[in-house]
Amino acid sequence: MHHVTVSRNSSGGLRHGWTTGACATAATTAAYTALLTGEFPDPVQIDLPHDKHPAFALARESLTRGAATVGIVKDAGDDPDVTHGALVSARVSHGAPGSGVAFRAGEGVGTVTKPGLPLAVGEPAINPVPRRLMTEHVAAVAARHGGSGDVLIEVSVDNGAELARRTWNPRLGILGGLSILGTTGVVVPYSCSSWIDSIRRGVDVARAVGHTHVAGCTGSTSEKAVQQLYGLPEDALLDMGDFAGAVLKYLRRHPVPRLTVAGGIGKLAKLADGHLDLHSARSQVSFPALAGLVRGAGGSAELAAGVLAANTALDALQQCAAAGLPLGDLVAAGARDTALGVLQGAPVEVDVVVIDRAGTIVGRAPAPS
Repeated sequence: MHHVTVSRNSSGGLRHGWTTGACATAATTAAYTALLTGEFPDPVQIDLPHDKHPAFALARESLTRGAATVGIVKDAGDDPDVTHGALVSARVSHGAPGSGVAFRAGEGVGTVTKPGLPLAVGEPAINPVPRRLMTEHVAAVAARHGGSGDVLIEVSVDNGAELARRTWNPRLGILGGLSILGTTGVVVPYSCSSWIDSIRRGVDVARAVGHTHVAGCTGSTSEKAVQQLYGLPEDALLDMGDFAGAVLKYLRRHPVPRLTVAGGIGKLAKLADGHLDLHSARSQVSFPALAGLVRGAGGSAELAAGVLAANTALDALQQCAAAGLPLGDLVAAGARDTALGVLQGAPVEVDVVVIDRAGTIVGRAPAPS
């Protein structure tokens, strides 16, 4: 990870940035517009979740008879992001009538070679939400300029194969480059002090307004799952991210009667293993620990061996599901034990919700009565 200079925005907070998925969406929008009209919109504006409408300057543009290419430099804001400053490009060409939107991995974008990821083996490593954003923007450009919406989008990242060696992609079986990522399009800057401070302020607010139930979620997908499950108001949702320890330690001193911890199987497997910082750069999923859970629950030696050799926690979950063993519940129980250990007897009831990438609940502890 290389570090970027921290610059304060006008309100004194850390500056947000834009994901590779947002950059690819902007590049696609400008390229398809040029393909249909002959003109590149510069800057190009896109629509992201939560009513954000950023504009991006074009760093590269080229138009031939059958294709348009746009490059956009990724600005990760104040996040020490490996892709900060990378040139993300999209080449858009006409597809066969009725083909819809198809994706291809260009130079520097990886291809999925192992199971257990939210994309099929052989697919370009462009995650589901960026795909949806790009597809929606293609439809909007087609409607505006009379296009068919049938396009092939080839996404590339300059120097992406080299950058990917500094990520977990090679180990996950994403070969040849980076993944195009992002669920909201916004990079929330990683800063221990400011993030942990915001967690503490979140607990303070919840206590002040009299909430008896709060939730610490690792990301927007788990937050949505918890909201659907319990109908918690916005100010009962703590922006936990990877800082499970910060939430638990602050609640130990400033208790709320009930805490729900929610996150993906990978992050919560780390919590179950005793890690309180769930960031990929600072803790890893222990497959021996997961295999131990499987053995302890009476799973076969063959299943335990499969889990030990799993590519991802999601892969392990799928293997266990096929064998009828509820790994999600076992991880939830382990994560709850870790949480209760940190709380040291503070008057806080804890339940844990484990989700998969789609936001489906795959584990609970304690089980709903």
